Amino acid sequence: MTQTIRVNLDARSYDVHVGAGLLARAGELIAPFAPTGRVFIVTDQNVARHHRAALVASLDAAGLTNWTITLAPGEGSKSFEGLELLSRHLLQAGINRKDLIIAFGGGVIGDLAGLTAGLIKRGVDFVQIPTTLLAQVDSSVGGKTAIDTPEGKNLVGLINQPKLVIADPSLLTTLPERERRAGYAEIVKLGLISDAAFFQWCEQNAPAIIAGEAEPLTHAIAKAIAFKAGVVERDETEQGERALLNLGHTFAHALEGHAGYDGALLHGEAVAAGMSLAFQLSAALGLCSEADAKRVRTHLTQAGFITDLRQLPGAPYDPDRLMQLAAADKKAQAGKLTFILARAIGRAFIEPDTPADVVRELLHIETRS
Repeated sequence: MTQTIRVNLDARSYDVHVGAGLLARAGELIAPFAPTGRVFIVTDQNVARHHRAALVASLDAAGLTNWTITLAPGEGSKSFEGLELLSRHLLQAGINRKDLIIAFGGGVIGDLAGLTAGLIKRGVDFVQIPTTLLAQVDSSVGGKTAIDTPEGKNLVGLINQPKLVIADPSLLTTLPERERRAGYAEIVKLGLISDAAFFQWCEQNAPAIIAGEAEPLTHAIAKAIAFKAGVVERDETEQGERALLNLGHTFAHALEGHAGYDGALLHGEAVAAGMSLAFQLSAALGLCSEADAKRVRTHLTQAGFITDLRQLPGAPYDPDRLMQLAAADKKAQAGKLTFILARAIGRAFIEPDTPADVVRELLHIETRS
């Protein structure tokens, strides 16, 4: 059964279709947004190998002329070099402003293709067909697009809403379990932010979601998308509430930057470690109970995440370098550290002046060998 979730943003509103088998209907769903009948698929080598033929067949059946640009997989493509490479491929292929770009891949492809679409010819429409769990529940919805730089993650980008999102859970069956687990971090996040009952449901259903069981997986995807759509509708440009979606991300982006974006540490793995740290920090500041912080860490560990920074891929981590990277985070203002903290599970809030000394002490403790 297919669900349709509307993201209401006035003239920038769009639908997110969720359901198994939707890739076969991609052509008919996309056709109304392709006035020239020409579409440019942006994907990576892994996705192309598994799913490109099915997408092309659907587009052909809908009468859409299509070209495919295939990039190298991995975070390295989400860079100035990747942006230039993709832009030049599109320009050399003769893209015009009325054509359509299809971002067909995980978060890296979605971010890079969405940013390129917003820049090339001063703006070309695009649609998202996310192929990872993390992209389906998080990065494909809301319009955030960006590339990484040596100074930090997602520091160069813009908000560029897609015209349509197609989330087909059946595409996730070809993912390694590790990739599905990484996506689960962005699902359980919504329970930690504002829905304690959903967190409890996740405690019971995490193994089934990570294993890719259809019913709990589809329910979790639709729940996460609907939650994010509501937040984006109320705060599209992240002036307030939308920052809550970054629970764990200030720590996570610092960990990813420290690790060098080399693929050893997946984004969802960094987010899981970051959320555990956020609850530990909240407990250290006397905001939430030690019991809640322990419950969060226990659940994430039982779900298969590494929350011990000494064992996390990319270790050993230098706490001073992590502090430097955290200070460069987009949410930091006037030299002050902004973290998403919690008063309890399901009660997250934005703290724009988090005491740096407490953060530093926590990182020194967590990285001490």
